[in-house]
Amino acid sequence: MERAAGRPLLDDRVLGVSARLADAQARLHALDAEPLRRALDDEGRAANHAFDRRAIDYESHLAALDRRAGQTGLGGLAAGVRWLRERRPAAGPLVICHGDFHPQNLLAQDGRVTAVLDWPNALVAEAECDVAATLVILQITPVEVLPVPAALRLLVAALRPLMAGRYLARYRRARALDRARLAYYEAAACMRGLVRAAEARVAGATNPLDTSSFGARLAARFAQVSGVPVALPPARG
Repeated sequence: MERAAGRPLLDDRVLGVSARLADAQARLHALDAEPLRRALDDEGRAANHAFDRRAIDYESHLAALDRRAGQTGLGGLAAGVRWLRERRPAAGPLVICHGDFHPQNLLAQDGRVTAVLDWPNALVAEAECDVAATLVILQITPVEVLPVPAALRLLVAALRPLMAGRYLARYRRARALDRARLAYYEAAACMRGLVRAAEARVAGATNPLDTSSFGARLAARFAQVSGVPVALPPARG
């Protein structure tokens, strides 16, 4: 693939990151999702397999979470996934959702965003789905696993609530958000991280996120939003 110019957004500059993040995401959400969905249908027909637009719909994502949470050792998450299935809000306008939209997945040059990287979590869903995922990343990811120098971690931790608030306010200037739908999708973003962390623990795998407080923070936030307590399997070692 052709390389895009630029560096990760936080490496390019620190000032104005919230605004650039929100503006780039709003531009993404302004795109028509239908050409992407048609391309997936065409790709599936050309390759003679079942891959089509349904593969990136939220319903397919939710069904996959349900299957994964049914695995041995993940029973502590089952009630949470059931809540997501039962409480899904009425559908709204569909947009292209990146699913992992944060500063280090944006390349920038001289303050201008040049590319968006890392698309395996992409969905076609309501804009609140993508905004909620970004809020979870900005607010919950432990500072010790973020790609920032150790000397700056306390400063970054102190500034994160301000950054998240400015990001959300900036986005809302460009596009309206439904408050109830945003809360629901925040719970969904937490559950995605919880399922991934639970699978890693059951498999005995370790990574910086799994050995940090990330899982506990996700569980606490999910319970706060939904009223449903969930539990991860114990970490090994």
